Amino acid sequence: MKLVIIEGPGKRETLKKYLGAGYDVFATKGHVRDLSATSFSVDLKNMTPNYEIMSDKKELIEELKKKAKKAEQVLIATDPDREGEAIAWHITHILDIDPNSNCRIVFNEISKKAVNEALNHPRPIDMNLVNAQQTRRVLDRIVGYKLSPIICKRIKPKLSAGRVQSVALKLVVDREKEIEAFVPEEYWNISAQLEKEEQKFKFKASLNSKDGKKLKVTCKEEADEIKSDLEGADYIVSNIKKSQTKSHAPAPFTTSTMQQDALNKLGMNLKKTSFCAQQLYEGVELQGEGKVALITYIRSDSTRVSVDAQNQALEYIGKEFGEKYVPEKPNIYKTKENAQDAHEAIRPISIQRTPASVMSSLSPDNFKLYKLIYERFLASQMSDAIYNNVNVDINAKNYGFKATGKTVEFLGYTAVYKNYAEKEDDPSKLPVMETGEKLKFNELSMEQKFTKPPARYTEASLVKEMEEKGIGRPATYAMTITTLDTRGYTAHEGKSLYPTELGKAVDQYLGNNFRQVINVKFTADMENRLDEIAENGKNWQDVAKSFWGSFSELLTKAGSNYERIKIEPQKTDIVCDKCGAPMVIREGRYGKFLGCSAFPKCNNIMKLNSDKPKYEPKIIGKCPECSEGNISVRRSKAGKIYYACDKCKFYTFVNPMKNASSNENM
Repeated sequence: MKLVIIEGPGKRETLKKYLGAGYDVFATKGHVRDLSATSFSVDLKNMTPNYEIMSDKKELIEELKKKAKKAEQVLIATDPDREGEAIAWHITHILDIDPNSNCRIVFNEISKKAVNEALNHPRPIDMNLVNAQQTRRVLDRIVGYKLSPIICKRIKPKLSAGRVQSVALKLVVDREKEIEAFVPEEYWNISAQLEKEEQKFKFKASLNSKDGKKLKVTCKEEADEIKSDLEGADYIVSNIKKSQTKSHAPAPFTTSTMQQDALNKLGMNLKKTSFCAQQLYEGVELQGEGKVALITYIRSDSTRVSVDAQNQALEYIGKEFGEKYVPEKPNIYKTKENAQDAHEAIRPISIQRTPASVMSSLSPDNFKLYKLIYERFLASQMSDAIYNNVNVDINAKNYGFKATGKTVEFLGYTAVYKNYAEKEDDPSKLPVMETGEKLKFNELSMEQKFTKPPARYTEASLVKEMEEKGIGRPATYAMTITTLDTRGYTAHEGKSLYPTELGKAVDQYLGNNFRQVINVKFTADMENRLDEIAENGKNWQDVAKSFWGSFSELLTKAGSNYERIKIEPQKTDIVCDKCGAPMVIREGRYGKFLGCSAFPKCNNIMKLNSDKPKYEPKIIGKCPECSEGNISVRRSKAGKIYYACDKCKFYTFVNPMKNASSNENM
């Protein structure tokens, strides 16, 4: 019997079906060996980490050792990324397997073809990938252990800082500062409703120029003057420009674009999206087939697609939609420079397995996400959409108006992606007009507007910003944003994120003392250095030492600086019954309470009824392990968020497939 070791227990059954009777499959449930949870565990002189078996995995490891001892061969099939490679390396140490032997297999999708291909091509552990992950782990331990105690002393107890987390917080705080500093400017939109009389066709034209120069109306007086000037004006067509434009299909999903679309178009937050995607990747029960995986690996920042998958999609498109929908050359999408191109974009494993064919077997959320992934991939392989555009210039005295129209000439990829496509310009039609033609004037409308501040980040737009600036990687986005929320550094207002007073205080202190390393550019540059380790074998300990050299100097300065950051108490609408001043929410050794804002002149206090709101478990789907119980989001005594089944022992922390102990940078 051969033993195959994986991470997530949810894919054990799916994998067994393809491996056959000669294989046993064992799941580690994430990491098995890590830096100690109770000590620093890094020798700063040579950056040597001291790993130990995790306390909650000791029984599991004993069981694994027994199985490995009996097996004729051990193959390690942990996830196909740096973290999975590091877990595989830790397993070789625990089981006394030579990491240079062909003990490692990887597959990007759980299908018979992919699994057989992996079995036929085992390889040694890739130490470049392992060392890149070790560097990340060591840096995160340094920041977590050395910086967190300082901000606890300078601000309040039980706070944390992180190499990636704190930069993400800075983005949220900086955006809030922009919003607070924003001064709105008044402007007016003026448009004329015109009509081609013989066709009884009414349309709008917007004012955009005066005396041939672009016009911006900034107050009511200007708007009224224009309205007066245009009294009795003739509206004459001065120019007509017709053009045809093409809209290229969007690339298939990466982790971040999937997270963004799931929130923006399906209303699914990062945690739910990660959970549903994990189930679709590991396998779901399909009627008459057992457990079947539906999508490829879900942690990717590559838009690459295999030639085989692309050919299958093109053949399907030709049969279902017609040859016009098949592009002359297959669509190839450029992956951004700093992406890890180890595996493909997120796509359905089989294009023949349509959303409709699996709908009855999926939960509503899993179906919505699978449909989104399926249609995005199918659309990515289709022809351009083609539009006919008409731009009409209309003169009225010395003022210029513009009317635009847009009609669809060829649906292209929008034939399948129309429910989720980004909003196009208004596709309204215009009547047929000729240069020099006089149009009937109906009315002039004037609308007062004010410029708006930049929008607060949503989870989706923050993920996009982090990706564009090179902060973190697909594995870190969801956990980073979740941590900011659970730590109380950010809060939600609808879909929008905003920094709490605590979050602002933490960012202020870090900015005053550690901005040289807790900033966007430094963090993005560090990601590039991790890439150099993974791709080119750069010495990882030199990278870690270089970071520690800069960081330790800042720690020394901060240690001698006794600056404290005061958190402004949250104001309430409750009035002090002694002096009439507004009450504010304060925090003492026994929790939160209402105190008078006039303190110390008035020391009145009141109980705060919502001192510690209960955390109600929220059911989000069926258990991937037993298929009977409900999975709900829960919070541990330590404040960590995790998923758990109400019928079996299955649980996993919010970062899918990984144990939370590896995420100090979050």
